[in-house]
Amino acid sequence: MHDARDLVLARLPSGIPVRTTVHVYGEGNLVDGPDGPELDVPADGGPVVYAQAAQHGREVNGTAALRRLHERLTRTGEDAVDAEVAGTLVTVPVADPLTFDRVSYTTPESLDAIHSNMNRCWPGDADGTLHERMAASLWTVASAADAVVDLHTGSPAMLTHAVYMRDDAACRGLAEAFGTDLLLAEAAGDEADAEWAERGFAGKLRVAATREGIPTVTPELAHSREVVPEAVDAGVEGMIGVLRHEDLLPGDPAPWDGTAARNHLGRVEAADSGLFTPERGLSVGDEVEEGQRLGVVHDPATFESLQTAAADRDGIVYSIAREATVTAGSTLVGVAERLDE
Repeated sequence: MHDARDLVLARLPSGIPVRTTVHVYGEGNLVDGPDGPELDVPADGGPVVYAQAAQHGREVNGTAALRRLHERLTRTGEDAVDAEVAGTLVTVPVADPLTFDRVSYTTPESLDAIHSNMNRCWPGDADGTLHERMAASLWTVASAADAVVDLHTGSPAMLTHAVYMRDDAACRGLAEAFGTDLLLAEAAGDEADAEWAERGFAGKLRVAATREGIPTVTPELAHSREVVPEAVDAGVEGMIGVLRHEDLLPGDPAPWDGTAARNHLGRVEAADSGLFTPERGLSVGDEVEEGQRLGVVHDPATFESLQTAAADRDGIVYSIAREATVTAGSTLVGVAERLDE
């Protein structure tokens, strides 16, 4: 069974509503509530999984993956999922229509000067800024879930990975079920509170949902701005793995045999603005050692070498800045430090 409804997320100054579409598969239904559609699940309706994409409008492969998943769940044929959804799956292919229309990571300051990035204001506020209201509208549905998948997309030079909360067995299980070769563990406990405050991560959907006891994973598929078949395939198969893990589809997810590492610790940042040239031959997935040279930042006008970037730890290269123009503080190379397990 499949149902789809429009959801008004907020209103622009002109009064024009910002709308998106919510899809529901399986046992649940969307019913009209006082503030718009709400999720109604029978008492014996089984588990609920919520998945969304395109919080950041240039990150389109998650949206394409949810379309492909829709086709497999609702059609017959060689590629169809040969089973009914035993529970409820809720998907929102375009979580932020404003950034989607602009092919952008954020909205203009004129629309939300406080929270230009929607993924910094969860669980939202129905009386708050534009993005806070949009997050609050989606949170009404997302907070009813037993598991959450927040699909994102990185740069072309980024190793596909999934981020989860460290030392949380349910989050780890969800991440393994999604099936990326690399899992990045977010800080947990008191350490997490300090890191989230320092990096401004406290308002991420992953953080808000996990704090409410909802296991959550954030897959980062490769390639922003373009639909890439390999990235879409990874998203579809990852979602099917999650649905099997949560018992919405029969069978078990494929056994996971990848690498778990720490998230956000080994980012080599630009000490100054300029042009960055990565070390010849450096690729995502490479193993590097502390002190290893990763590239050079030059002054494009004077040709002066401003910085020799080096790894600050042993680990796995999971991102490289291939767009050469960099600003001070931006990430040049991401190095994930393996977790001792």
